[in-house]
Amino acid sequence: AKHGHFLPPNMQGLTEDQIEELKLHDEYEKISIPQGGSVECPDPIGRRSGKAPNEAMAGVIMKTITDAKEGVSSKMAAANKTLTVKEVQDCLDKLKGAIMIVYPMKLPSYDPVQAEIDNCEDLSGTQASLEVIEKDKGSLWWAGKELMPEKTLEDYVGKIEKTKIVVKLAKKGSSAPGREQQMTEEQKKQMMAWQYRKQEELKKLHTADDGDDYYYSPWANPNALKNQFHGIGDVKWGPRRALYYKK
Repeated sequence: AKHGHFLPPNMQGLTEDQIEELKLHDEYEKISIPQGGSVECPDPIGRRSGKAPNEAMAGVIMKTITDAKEGVSSKMAAANKTLTVKEVQDCLDKLKGAIMIVYPMKLPSYDPVQAEIDNCEDLSGTQASLEVIEKDKGSLWWAGKELMPEKTLEDYVGKIEKTKIVVKLAKKGSSAPGREQQMTEEQKKQMMAWQYRKQEELKKLHTADDGDDYYYSPWANPNALKNQFHGIGDVKWGPRRALYYKK
């Protein structure tokens, strides 16, 4: 949506001068044209063509991406909504439809988006491959225990139907995955901000209380009431002054 389709692998990362010198050509340049024309938006890392969809078509892709993320978000658990394979497939179908609307002539076969749509993406040698676990090679963990497939959740958490548990997926034979953090990053930021404000307030109070000037304030005089009854409440005492007269 931002920088157009993927360039051929032999053209990625090269400058225009290098591409011209090596006489390389993008065969999909005149095929993978966005609906409604393209706008120039060069890719800073040189992996895409730089011919991005116009604002309206880019909005179609971005809105579909946002809706798909919300459809598989962890917030659904808080709303007591289950996530099934069908709902995940529906989100993928919506993404596929958006790409077909914007690129009616399809993207290049080597474009990761098109490869994902065709379900033939090769993740070997990438960081994403570490996040993919085959069905028969995964196991579920909860509370530091591996959930065995021949048992039910009742064997682990009891018969209380309203019990909510958070399980993690890991590869078989691996150790127990790390526990969830007690606080989110946003909660940590809020707590640090509160501690900082509290520290600044304590500094101000310490500065205000520094010294004993308030000892000489009228309200701190223990004899203030007695002096008031004797009529000397407004008398101020000070050092005596010597008087000198000229002869």
